[in-house]
Amino acid sequence: MNNYSKKGLLPAGLADMLPPAAAAEAEVSEALMGVFTANGYQRVKPPLIEFEEHLLEGAGEALSSKMFRVMDPVSHRMMGIRTDITLQVARVATTRMKQEARPLRLSYAGQVLRVYGSQLRPERQFAQAGVELIGAPEISADAELILLAAEALDQLHIDECSIDLTLPTLLPTICQELGIDAEQTKEAREALDQKDAAVLDNFGDVLSPILNSLLHAAGPADLALKKLTTLDLPEQSSRQIKDLQILVETLKEASPDLELTIDPGEYRGFEYQTGISFTLFARNVRGELGRGGRYHLVDGETATGFTLFLDSVLRAVPARKKEKKIYIPFGTDRAKARQYRVDGWITVCGLKQEQKNEVEATRLGCTHLFVKESGTEITL
Repeated sequence: MNNYSKKGLLPAGLADMLPPAAAAEAEVSEALMGVFTANGYQRVKPPLIEFEEHLLEGAGEALSSKMFRVMDPVSHRMMGIRTDITLQVARVATTRMKQEARPLRLSYAGQVLRVYGSQLRPERQFAQAGVELIGAPEISADAELILLAAEALDQLHIDECSIDLTLPTLLPTICQELGIDAEQTKEAREALDQKDAAVLDNFGDVLSPILNSLLHAAGPADLALKKLTTLDLPEQSSRQIKDLQILVETLKEASPDLELTIDPGEYRGFEYQTGISFTLFARNVRGELGRGGRYHLVDGETATGFTLFLDSVLRAVPARKKEKKIYIPFGTDRAKARQYRVDGWITVCGLKQEQKNEVEATRLGCTHLFVKESGTEITL
């Protein structure tokens, strides 16, 4: 293997992003941030790396196995490279912005790094963009976040999206109210999440019928709610389903065409969520576009938010139209090239006199050539 090949070899899950993908990701990121800003979400920018204990506080413990750790040579304290920006924004909200008026609306975009990828997302480094709505316990806050996510994807012209709603705390609440021990609750939760109908029959005459009902309730929101609302559940569990029903009604009223599904048993990936959560999908696109939900900050304050994964979002964005790129021959007045840029063109200026400007323009991937003699452009 020569030196060139060695330099091009990167660790598994890491990759160089080349043109035009790098530009496309930046464009998508800024488009999303524009939507968030227009909806009143202020942008924050936490550091890529910070003290380990801060990243592992509260809900961050669920992501500890995915975090790279390094020793800070200055403070001699362990530091962690962020695996998710949500928890950093939560820290900012409870420290630097603790005195800001609630509800607090914050947005962010940046890179995250994880020790290992997943089957659907083998990438270990990828970009995130998202928002957090802090200090708003109302169901209308959950609705705002979901509608904002739909608006952001619509801004990118991503069609045929669906939003899958889930209640990761529903089964634990049911088990708690029925007096089921922690070990059996864990086993039931895993079996329901894995849709293992045979195992669900092994939890007794009280819990097994409920588990099977939750399993068969997954599907389109309207049908799922009809099944869920007929369940005879304890008070707190029934309250969660009622809240979900109110949310679906609110979303349908605000956006009748929104495609909503419900999976009341899903919890993987929602380990730190404490209420209604959701996942965003697009038809024929590998992996989820993003996910979000309600959680509690370290100080107990309630919050809800969502994160979009830009690698998946880029797979869903329609192919970009070829940009107008014009070759400006060497010796042309620079003001001419500047005017083309003002008019929305990409300009590539020649650095020496060429025998055939048309050949050079084609070689450099230009779509047009400026002809000095006539003062006009020709299409290549």
